[in-house]
Amino acid sequence: MTQINPQQTPMSKQEPQVRAKNFNEVGLGYTREEAIAEAKRCLKCKKALCVSGCPVNIDIPIFIAAIMEGDFNKALQIIKAKNSLPGVCGRVCPQEDQCEKKCILGVKNEPVSIGRLERAAADFGQDNAPVRGQGDKEKVAVVGAGPAGLTIAGDLARIGYQVTVFEALHKPGGVLVYGIPEFRLPKAIVEQEVESIKKLGVDLRVDQLIGRTFTIEDLQKDGYKAVFIASGAGFPKFMNIPGENLNGVYSANEFLTRVNLMKAYLFPGYDTPIKKARKVAVIGGGNVAMDSARTALRLGAEKVFNIYRRSRKEMPARAEEIENAIEEGIQMEFLVNPIRILDDGQGWVKGLECLRMELGACDESGRCRPVPIKGSEFILDVEQVIIAIGTAANPLISTTTPDLKINKWGYIEAEEATGQTSKAGVFAGGDIVTGSATVISAMGAARKSAEAIAEYLKNK
Repeated sequence: MTQINPQQTPMSKQEPQVRAKNFNEVGLGYTREEAIAEAKRCLKCKKALCVSGCPVNIDIPIFIAAIMEGDFNKALQIIKAKNSLPGVCGRVCPQEDQCEKKCILGVKNEPVSIGRLERAAADFGQDNAPVRGQGDKEKVAVVGAGPAGLTIAGDLARIGYQVTVFEALHKPGGVLVYGIPEFRLPKAIVEQEVESIKKLGVDLRVDQLIGRTFTIEDLQKDGYKAVFIASGAGFPKFMNIPGENLNGVYSANEFLTRVNLMKAYLFPGYDTPIKKARKVAVIGGGNVAMDSARTALRLGAEKVFNIYRRSRKEMPARAEEIENAIEEGIQMEFLVNPIRILDDGQGWVKGLECLRMELGACDESGRCRPVPIKGSEFILDVEQVIIAIGTAANPLISTTTPDLKINKWGYIEAEEATGQTSKAGVFAGGDIVTGSATVISAMGAARKSAEAIAEYLKNK
């Protein structure tokens, strides 16, 4: 019997002191040989629990078996039957909390590195020309060209629907292009996967702000028999503390959009400038906070503090991203809560007043509530503050579609199994329904809605 390696095949990375000064991809990916070696760790379970952990139900053992044989083309085709964005998901999805968490090998050893193998399939596999479905079925409109919008557009085009995607920004990709930095997800990967979807016959229109350029009702009047809303949740949240209106305070959305989508890190080669600072504080504990802190470092900051009011154990960011940030020199300030941003007298940030915290009783979610320590105030000497504490739904679509029900947080109400909203023929999925979540969960919702829309149009 072949002995299974108990540990994952390591993936090469740029050295921390080197990568902290460039925007090139941090993880270098597997070589073909490394991918094959990792694939051979798979136990080929008869009941593959890993598949149940995947929001889009990729046939994981089958694509891994193809890699095991060195057939990366076959592996990619197997993945693409369920996932239109393998190069993206192989890089940014939290497999450790999804498919890899269910891996039987992980009970006593390290699980198979499914995410890195998916990336290898996308990196080395040749994608056959995608095939559009037969026939000339009804017109379907998709609002938003992020992960959910691109997924449902591809799924519906494959079965013959005439799909038009309306994107508010000047480039398709949504959070993949404006939110995730180049060093985590090269934009060339996103562009490649968008092109693959366009080859299916999808009409992708940019600079189209639904709610302003057109309303949902305008789309329906224009002959779109179904509409899928995948506009995401890109409205920034703030802390409502004194000093948030000072110059030098950014929402993470603005900061990352300027740098990622509008190429501020290449100024003046690109026209978008961004204020650079020697000392920066980033508030928040998620992936967006890690992205913002590591971006600020690459822009030339001498010191970057990450402020989080709980401990490292409670941080929602991926463990890999936290480790990368610490390796690069980001100074973590755990159990710390900002209470005031200080003014230099000329309208610019000169410091951040904080309060130390301790963890109190845990709530029903299992997270312990941070409690202020009296008299523990202190000031961090910073010139820039980036607030990365989450996002909310943009109200533009809901306020221009009066019969579309929303919940108390402003997200669209939709059936979990289908994405059907309160408005006939209108479906929704992804962050505009759930609030900020993962790329792959948005894609999973889109795949369910693709089936539901096809059924709806068939019966209509």
